Amino acid sequence: MNMPVDYMVETFVTLANTPSPTGNTAKVTAWVKAELERLGISCTMTNKGAVLATIKGKNDSRHRLLTAHVDTLGAMVKEIKSNGRLKLAMIGGFNWNAVEGEYCQIETSDGRIYTGTILTTKASVHVYSRESGKMERTEEVMEVRIDEKVRNREEVLALGIRVGDFVSFDPRVTVTESGFIKSRHLDDKASVAILLGVVKQLQETGEQLPFTTHLLISNNEEIGYGGNSNIPENTVEYLAVDMGAIGEGLNTDEFCVSICAKDSSGPYHYGMRKHLVKLAEENGLNYQVDIYPFYNSDASTALRAGYDIIHGLIGPGVDASHSHERTHKEAFENTARLIMAYLRSGQVE
Repeated sequence: MNMPVDYMVETFVTLANTPSPTGNTAKVTAWVKAELERLGISCTMTNKGAVLATIKGKNDSRHRLLTAHVDTLGAMVKEIKSNGRLKLAMIGGFNWNAVEGEYCQIETSDGRIYTGTILTTKASVHVYSRESGKMERTEEVMEVRIDEKVRNREEVLALGIRVGDFVSFDPRVTVTESGFIKSRHLDDKASVAILLGVVKQLQETGEQLPFTTHLLISNNEEIGYGGNSNIPENTVEYLAVDMGAIGEGLNTDEFCVSICAKDSSGPYHYGMRKHLVKLAEENGLNYQVDIYPFYNSDASTALRAGYDIIHGLIGPGVDASHSHERTHKEAFENTARLIMAYLRSGQVE
């Protein structure tokens, strides 16, 4: 089974280059909705701003839902400092050292865009040689140097920048000749692109799925409540497609699809996990099963909200999550092929 990997990678590049920190996702969800409609799938926008699409199946009494999230890590302007620089407040969970030195953009409430760089207050080694490397990276010592002629708070205010304006990080997307995809926000725009690739394949083959299937492209996952509402009635199986974490003590790598057995929320549905492993083995996929110690998905959030569902979690292996992330085209393909096999399969027991 050939999957449209090039389409998925190109789609990811478009998504990654569309800023969408949690709370400011309207542009990227509008793009996703338009792309799904271009592929022939009707969509609606939820009150929270997520995209919900439905593909009718042969069985309309037992539904499936797949979700991926399009919101990303980011920041907000917390304070405009007297020296014309900006203090930030985090959106999502990351370490300040992961964004030190990163280019960023500030979007004002009236739509103006300014660029800048995230630095420490003592970035120059020539001035602060003893302090620069030793200081702990916290909110108090990080600031944005704006690429405008501003020397004080009043000049920043004159640009229209205010407390509460969104700050997004430059993704710096690169696709190498060897097939690696380096970018911020592979978590979870890679999985959104993969789902769109699966939809494209389904539409081109014209096959009907055994169960009515919903796609929920959520937009609040990074702050903990992306996919715990707008779950259509009759949904029994809920599969979150997010990233597979890579690190010491884990099996997942940048070439496989990762199947999560347990994360910080607890075990995923045992029957769903065994079902996914069986499909991966039957289709000769490169897969790994892992336990993520510091992780939580939209599927587990839905259970916490009280939904009576069977839940699972898979995703492409992503190195250096919530930092300078990287994966490979092979992980895109293995994940897409597992999703397709799942959509074509019988019900989870």
